[in-house]
Amino acid sequence: MSKAEKTRQFIIEKTATLFNTKGYISTSLSDITEATGLTKGSIYGNFENKDQVAIEVYKYNSGILKKNLSKSFSEEFPTMSDKLYAFISFYRKNWQFVSESGGCPMMNAATESDDTFPELKKQVKLSFEDWTKTISEIIKSGQKNNEFKKEINSEEYASLFIILIEGGILLSKTMGDEKYLNLALDRITELINKEIKQISHNHYG
Repeated sequence: MSKAEKTRQFIIEKTATLFNTKGYISTSLSDITEATGLTKGSIYGNFENKDQVAIEVYKYNSGILKKNLSKSFSEEFPTMSDKLYAFISFYRKNWQFVSESGGCPMMNAATESDDTFPELKKQVKLSFEDWTKTISEIIKSGQKNNEFKKEINSEEYASLFIILIEGGILLSKTMGDEKYLNLALDRITELINKEIKQISHNHYG
């Protein structure tokens, strides 16, 4: 890593929580210099403008979320059901961390950039598409190995998961109570158990 790359990385890491809590648009250049201890000249020597810092910070924040989420889909969880349950469990366990670091970076950036920051909106759209595709692929794999019902639409369920999770995070963050996110996660668990998984026919007694 060159000195310039190290400085860029330092700026991104130092301002990651700042952008996510204060907002990608509301964070000023002075906020960035204060958080990093660097001069405006040094910031502009490494980034074209403040918007470019915001885009790179968003990629960094969403990248961390993606990396943490992808652990749920690792080989540690052998069945597709296990992977989906691990994914839900991630949100239950990490709510405190998500809350303290300003909430979900994808949702924060999505609500903020809607019409005012098209470049950021484009990045968020890519994140949501990527996330939907990942969950959808897990469901498709479960359909192939007969864990999940063949007739269900994997993309629709993947989208539903995201809608419920993001809505749950929004309410929990606003109300300062994780019960709303848990309500959403309980509903996803119910969808997996009742609508996605094949009904196993156990003949006991």
